[in-house]
Amino acid sequence: MSGPRTTPLPATGAPAACRLPRRGLLLAASAAALLAGCGFALRKAPDFAFDTIAIPSTGPIGNELRRMLNSTGTVQVMPLSTPPDKTEVILDILSEPREKVVVGLNASGQVREFQLRLRVRFRLRTPQGRELIPDTELLQQRDVSFNESAVLAKEAEEALLYRDMQNDLVQQLMRRLAAVKSLSG
Repeated sequence: MSGPRTTPLPATGAPAACRLPRRGLLLAASAAALLAGCGFALRKAPDFAFDTIAIPSTGPIGNELRRMLNSTGTVQVMPLSTPPDKTEVILDILSEPREKVVVGLNASGQVREFQLRLRVRFRLRTPQGRELIPDTELLQQRDVSFNESAVLAKEAEEALLYRDMQNDLVQQLMRRLAAVKSLSG
């Protein structure tokens, strides 16, 4: 044997192992350029046509929406005790019922599947009464299997599904509020 074997250097003078990071970097940069070129962008806080909003509802959707709007930093959510004429818009959450409907039974008539539904009816108006978003209903639904031997686990799953539907509805409401472009006529 004539000694340790060495890998010949490429024409650039760098070992082959040094070329891999450059290749990976080039691949990552080209992927980023493609994503930017197709219009992809990270989700940003929405722009609203108003600076202050009143949400008189004290339900779970109203509370979550208040929290989300406060976190954007662009809209001030007025306290519940604020007179309506001291705000630019008022979001009335008219109802937010939860429903649990049986959708599947086994051969002996026992429940095997439920459908959970969460609806929210709302409208957006100015203090002077001009409707910016008319009475609108949004619906979320989830199917959940049922097993009488795991009742506690299924109750916990149901609570998590309702929470997930609530978050989805709040995101939809945020997009609807951001879609309002002008407060005037």
